This record gives sequence, structure tokens and C-alpha cells, in this order.
Amino acid sequence: MDTTELQKRADELRQEISYHNYRYYVLNEPVVSDSEYDQQMIELREIEAEHPEWITPDSPTQRTGAPPSERFTKLRHPAAILSLGNAFDAEDVRAWYERIGRLDERVRETDFLVEPKLDGLTVVLHYQNGIFSQGATRGDGEVGEEVTSNLRTIRSLPLRVPVQQNGIEIPDSLVVRGEVFMYLKDFDELNTRLREAGEKTYLNPRNTAAGSLRQLNPELTATRPLTLLTYDIVASDRTFWATNEERLRFQKKIGFPVVDWTYCKDIDSAIDVSLDMVEQRYNMPYETDGAVIKINDLSLAEDLGVVGKDPRSAIAFKFPAVEVTTQLRGIGVNVGRTGVLTPYAFLEPVEISGVIVKQATLHNFDYIAEKDIRPGDRVLLKRAGDVIPYVIGPVVDVRTGDEKPYTPPRKCPVCDQEVEHIEGEVAWYCVNAACPAQLIRNIEHFVSRGAMDIVGLGIKIVEQLVQSGLVKDVADLYSLSKDDLLQLDGFADKKADNLLTAIEESKNQNLSHLLTALGIRGVGEVGAAELARQFENIENLSAATFDDLLEIEGIGPNIAQAIVDWFMSSTNRKVLIKLHDAGVWPESGTQMSQRESAQIFSGQTFVITGTLPEFSRQQVKEFIERHGGRVIGSVSKKTSYLVLGDNPGSKFTKAEELGIPIVDEEGLRKLAG
Repeated sequence: MDTTELQKRADELRQEISYHNYRYYVLNEPVVSDSEYDQQMIELREIEAEHPEWITPDSPTQRTGAPPSERFTKLRHPAAILSLGNAFDAEDVRAWYERIGRLDERVRETDFLVEPKLDGLTVVLHYQNGIFSQGATRGDGEVGEEVTSNLRTIRSLPLRVPVQQNGIEIPDSLVVRGEVFMYLKDFDELNTRLREAGEKTYLNPRNTAAGSLRQLNPELTATRPLTLLTYDIVASDRTFWATNEERLRFQKKIGFPVVDWTYCKDIDSAIDVSLDMVEQRYNMPYETDGAVIKINDLSLAEDLGVVGKDPRSAIAFKFPAVEVTTQLRGIGVNVGRTGVLTPYAFLEPVEISGVIVKQATLHNFDYIAEKDIRPGDRVLLKRAGDVIPYVIGPVVDVRTGDEKPYTPPRKCPVCDQEVEHIEGEVAWYCVNAACPAQLIRNIEHFVSRGAMDIVGLGIKIVEQLVQSGLVKDVADLYSLSKDDLLQLDGFADKKADNLLTAIEESKNQNLSHLLTALGIRGVGEVGAAELARQFENIENLSAATFDDLLEIEGIGPNIAQAIVDWFMSSTNRKVLIKLHDAGVWPESGTQMSQRESAQIFSGQTFVITGTLPEFSRQQVKEFIERHGGRVIGSVSKKTSYLVLGDNPGSKFTKAEELGIPIVDEEGLRKLAG
């Protein structure tokens, strides 16, 4: 790049950075991430370092922020509210240490403090004779916005110091610097309340805190869960401290909520603590984007002075970015093993936390609608820890007008069957039992112990059957031949014969087991038993209406609709025909048993806890149901009996508290006669 182009690039960067400063500090609506902003500042600093004659008075490198909003009264600070230079790794920190060490030999022997760099809004707090009198934002570092009334609403801010009358001497005039922010827990609870009230939710804690503090109406500020931590004294008419640590202890002693700090005897220790903080950042209760390393000795810090807008005595060790912005190229849809459709984002590749990200989760379709995320948007992307990156929301202000709202798919992207979405539920489902995206999971469930109980048909064999094309739906299990099985890895004559025998024996399972095996959404073992009891066979159940199903105890509107939709699927009906032709078509084993036995448990409910000596859980459940009873999962006042085995859980304690009759296995047999 020649000199003319380089100078033009410097002018472009100044304009862009000034614009981003305005959006970040004045509007609280940034359109780029912190890491992108940092990269622009680095580029501009490098150009100006090579050509100091190009530095202009209004260059962003020569000031600390943006002008205060015209909406607020301006308040001049008693001293410059400086920002910090940045280091992005341990080598950058050591380079800073070497630079200041060459300026003053005392640096080689000094000690340090390390503090988390809070991601909030800097405030300057004025106290006269111990009483909070004024407060302002940082603004441009020289003049801030006066937000005293809003600051008074923050409960962690002391309105008078010392908080406890313990004889501590304080300066008549005291100006303290701190950060207003939101704890992550409070931010999540705020968004939950807003969501439940049908109001707009917020993207991140920093912008929410900044916007809340800079409201013209303090009553609105008071409704936001803002908090404060202090970390510096800007000015004072008397001093009682010689080190940064003594100054922090003084603030804490007189009642300020002070940021946590770690004392470090040398620069190596300070770097180690900062690196540990990188690892622990996701365990912190608030968002932090770095660690601040400070020289502890205030006299030395004063003597080192300031370069540009940065004090030489401290540096910010910036963490790898967890939020960036990038272009949303499109929205794709995955079909999970349970049939749930999950949207994901196709992204313009971007680096975040040292990883190039091309895709990110969008959670669910309600999330897309709530955030109004549109293909083509510039979006804010977050990656916390090792979790999958996710889209926080769109940067609405840079839309071109070509972006259109997203509509969820009406058909499964894998099998092209109609999808189901029940009003009030978040998930959208593919209900096709033969959908390739779900097939392995569906078969694994179909053959499981609580369903058709096909012994010897484990997940590895299921995967082979599907991948070889021998099984395209659960009904195909009953058309397998010995020659088919011998094609698979690990099969010889005996193993093939045993599996075919187990498949054949599964045809004797009762209707309750088959209904469980079909995997109808919301229909578990208890629901399947009740459906078998009420309808006696598949034909009756498939003809049941939504209203018919609602009359059954334990079947609500969502499950009733899921059952109706399952039987309406043409693919599912084909599976049922194949099962019928294979001889897998039981009448209700429960109903037949009931006609053959006295209904001694009719109208009674049972809860099982512990391990029984002869019965398995499934066997005792079937025994109770054969005699007309119902097995439920939890103890209540309406429970008829608790069936007690060895090593019982909390259900036993609750049953005793409620006075529920308790029987063991032998007692259960006696009850049945």
C-alpha cells in the first residue's frame, strides 16, 4: 500500500472508529463486536506509529470515548478518566513490562494487582462529606453525562460513607470510579420476565446495563437489576494510602462494593493469574472481557505517567473474543433422532475464541421469531467455553431492506413429509416413523425392554441393519431372513438363529408393549397401558378422534393431537399394514387378562420403589394392571399402595409421611388373592 492509500486508510479508520464509539457509548447499540473494534484500533495505532505527523487532534487514539449525549447535563471530571492499553497474550504483557522497565528501574522490583476487567459502563461517583452528591458516565474521559438520579436507584451504591459508623476518617471530597453492570443471573431473570410479559428481550448484559443507566426516567432505571463495583479513586482532598491494594481496602472498609483483586509479587505471577482468569471466565457471575494488571505502588504509577490516553502503569490483558458479528448466509434445519426439527445458521466464516466458525445454533423456531432473525442479517454471535456457538440476535440498524422474515418449514427436509407443530409448544416435529433421520433411534426404542423386548438386538446391530438397507422401518425387522443376518459383521448361524427367535417371540407382546414401541410422541409405558385398556386394538385406536382421546385420564390436548397426527401419517399407516401382515397385531393383553381375572385392583393406584426379589419393575407393573390397577410414578394422597422393595428411595419416606399403606411383594400377591 503506497503512502496515499495508507493515509486514506487512516482517515477511513478514524471515521469508522468514531462512528462505532458513538454507537457504543452514546446509543448503546454497537454494530460490531469488541474484537472487531479492537482490530481497527490496532491497525490505526500501527499506521500512526509509522507516521506520527498524520495524527489529528480528533483521532480516536487521542481520546478515551465518545462525546456525552445531548440529552443529559454535562459534568466535567476532576481528573482524566483514562482507559487502558491492550495486551492480547502473555508476550504482549511482557513487552509492556519491558517498555516501562526501561523507563524506570523500580519496575523490576515492584509488585502488581490483577483484577477482572468488567464489561459494563464506567461511572464516576462524587462524595462530599461522605454523602453521594453527583455521578456521571465516563463520556469522552474529560466530560461525562450527569446521571445522579439514576445512580441513586442502584442498591449497591452507598449513599453515605462510611456505611458503618466505626470512626473511620474519610476525605471531605472523594471521587470514586466504578463499573455499573448486571450479574448474568439477574440478566437472565430479567429476560425471562420480559418474555413472559410479551415484551422485547435484550441481547447482552453490557448494553442492557448501559441503556438502563442512561434512561431519562429514573423510575425505569429502578426496575432494572443494576449493580456496581468500584476499583479506583479518581480524586481526594486527603490520602491515606500508598498502594493500589491499600486504596481498594480503604474503599471496601468504608462501604463500597469493591472488585475482587489478586496480589502478585512479580510480573510472572500476574501473568499466571491472568491466564487462570481466562480459564475461569465462564464460571464468573458477570461478563468480563479481560484482566487488568496494575502496578501496586501508586508513587511509581504516578511517575510513569501517561502515553496518549493510556496510563503506563496498567494494562488490560484482553481475553479471546466470545462475541463477534458476521453475515447470516441462510438458515438450515436438522432433524434429530426424536423427530425434533432444529434450525441452525449458515454463517460467513468468522474467528471466535481461536476457532473458525461457519455454523451456529439458533435454538428453535420461536427463538428466531422472537429475535426477528432473518437470512442476510448481520448477526451477533457468541461462543462461551467449549459450547457450540449460537446467534444472539440481529444487528437491525445495518439492514438493507432486502432481509425477509423467516418462515419455518412445513415439510421435513429429510423425508418431505408434513411436519407437526402444536400450538403452545416450542418444538416442531417430523412424525414419520420411517424418516431416515430418525430410523436408528426409532428401531432402538422399538426393540427395547419396555417395548417389544427383542433380546440381542443392540444398537450396533441396528446400525448395521439400517446402513445395509435391510431395514427401512420397524416392520422390516419381521421380514429378516437368516441369509440377511449372515451378511452382517459378527453373525454366524447360532447368533442369527437366536436373533430370529427373539424377533418371532416378540410377536407375542401385548398391545400395551406395541403402543409403547411405536414411539408416538408423549405416549410412554403408562399412557400406552391406558390406551390399550380403553381401545383394545390398533384399529379402534387409529379411529379415535381428538375428543375421544381427551376423555382418557392422563391424555391432554398435546398428546391427543400427537396420537391423531401419528395415525394420519400415510407412512405410519404403511408401517402398521406391514406389522399386521407380519402377525404383529395383538389384542389388548391387559383387557383379555382382565376378563379372565377378578378386578381386585380396579380404581386403585400403586407406586413402586426399591428392588423386588422375584418381580422386575415391568413384571410387577403388568401384574398390577392385569388385576385392574394403575402404576404411577410419584406418591400423593391419592396413592392406594406403595409396593416396597430393597433399597427404597424418597418415595418410601413420603408414603410414610402421608400414611399410605405399604406392601412388599408377598403382600401384593395376597392383595390380589
